[in-house]
Amino acid sequence: MTGTVNVAASAAAMSTTNMNDVVGTHDLLFVTLDTLRHDVAVEELAAGRLPNLARVLPDGWERRHTPGSFTFAAHSAFFAGFLPTPVAPGRHTRLFAARFGGSETTASDTWVFDEPDLIAGLRSAGYRTVCVGGVGFFNPESRLGQVLPGMFDEAHWSAATGVTDPDSFEHQVQVAESVVANLPEDQRLFLFVNVPALHQPNWFYLDGATREAGDSRESHAAALRYVDSHIGRLFELAAARRPCFVIVCSDHGTAYGDDGHVGHRIGHEVVWTVPYADFVLSKGYEA
Repeated sequence: MTGTVNVAASAAAMSTTNMNDVVGTHDLLFVTLDTLRHDVAVEELAAGRLPNLARVLPDGWERRHTPGSFTFAAHSAFFAGFLPTPVAPGRHTRLFAARFGGSETTASDTWVFDEPDLIAGLRSAGYRTVCVGGVGFFNPESRLGQVLPGMFDEAHWSAATGVTDPDSFEHQVQVAESVVANLPEDQRLFLFVNVPALHQPNWFYLDGATREAGDSRESHAAALRYVDSHIGRLFELAAARRPCFVIVCSDHGTAYGDDGHVGHRIGHEVVWTVPYADFVLSKGYEA
């Protein structure tokens, strides 16, 4: 899914994006809505409960398959250029790809980098690379939690942006505000935000839910509505200085009793199927 969003209209006609025309001219925003289920994302959008996302997703979410069933695996693939794959059969051209012989998903529209990962490739192309972490794999208190954020020029994580804070996404947006405010005007930015609100625990987003009762599909949906209420501000920040190419997707889904399963890192349809979208925001976008 590719489109252009500006302040005059919600979205332009869908078109194929040549990433060679984007990298170097646009800022880049990559948002992973950690653990978001595809079915919940589709239902909430169709019901009109995600107004900020609806504005940039006029054709809805695209149904894709994740390359990993849990956060570390999925993001390791993402940062190597392997984003969620369209579910339809066929060879699907990738937006970004490392240069290597025999690639069948690299085409003329693909932005190809010589470095071992996308972040390093964008750095070589003149981007400031910034990570605003959320779930535990971005928590630098452990050595494992240093791996993914360690790829970036600048990485932010705190308990306030982590899974246990009900205001985590608001705090992440505040970090993004500081990042953008402190950048020189001519410095291009690749901003990555891993949103933890959908991940467990999320019971506190649902009115009447209790810690004892725990998380549910309903509280998962309520967490998505919370994220939507603040994501417009993130989009505004991302497009404040120049046009911005945006990717919004889930890294994997999660089970709430589906066929007896709870959680993820399993080979269930609700884990492997994720919502995906990409689009361009015009400079000065207003939510």
